[in-house]
Amino acid sequence: MSVVLQVEGLTKVYGTGCPRCLELTGDGAGTNTCPRCGSVVACAGVSFEVLEGEILGLVGESGSGKSTVLQCIYLDVEATSGHVRLRGHPGNVLAADRESRRELRRKRMGMVYQDPQRGLHLDVTAGGNIAERLLEVGYRHVGAIRTRAASLLACTEIPVERMDDLPRHFSGGMQQRVQIAKALANNPQLLLLDELTNGLDVSVQAQILDLIKDIQRQTGVSIVLVSHDLRVVRLLAHRTMVMKNGRVVESGLTDQLMEDPQHPYTQLLVNCVL
Repeated sequence: MSVVLQVEGLTKVYGTGCPRCLELTGDGAGTNTCPRCGSVVACAGVSFEVLEGEILGLVGESGSGKSTVLQCIYLDVEATSGHVRLRGHPGNVLAADRESRRELRRKRMGMVYQDPQRGLHLDVTAGGNIAERLLEVGYRHVGAIRTRAASLLACTEIPVERMDDLPRHFSGGMQQRVQIAKALANNPQLLLLDELTNGLDVSVQAQILDLIKDIQRQTGVSIVLVSHDLRVVRLLAHRTMVMKNGRVVESGLTDQLMEDPQHPYTQLLVNCVL
């Protein structure tokens, strides 16, 4: 299988930074805040690959840096340093010019945010949200747009008769489904999922996770899944990376990591699940 995403040395520092930021933060220091300059090292030296059709899980507590990694890849946040390579794009994604960045987000990647308000216009119809994405990738015929939007909503188990309803009036689970439909509209090779089940009822969480598994099987899209809940990652991810204080402290096949965790923090996460 070919590599869809390659990340090398991804680092994001919030603040002025100093020469000792990386040395004085991380797992050994027990903090991601530099005691000398007060800068926050959200993530540092993060490296991984995602293969075609693979789901990679990033798990860790709030503030561990996992969401920052996703935001840097999707170009929502400007990385401090590092290289990100996406199949079909020449060079470092992080160094792309403005037009190339727009193309990457429009045609090669899809993002589902923890907060639906970041990924949806709540006062635009469900179909209209998807149409916005379709227009970005070249759709122009209204009939074709509505047909494609209806197909995507059906794929994510939103009743097609609700296509002209406002997401503001949807439940949290349905809003996430519309976000997923919108993210899939451009047939992305990479789908980024940030805490997509956070705040949802357990039964709704299970439905969303089953939906993601079905979509991944049907489309073969590569996925990076961020969650603070190892149970979510365990259900979906082929491989898992554990983050704490901005660093990757352990990684491996999800089943092996669950059965034989090496790092004390991973052991704590596993014990909480068992």
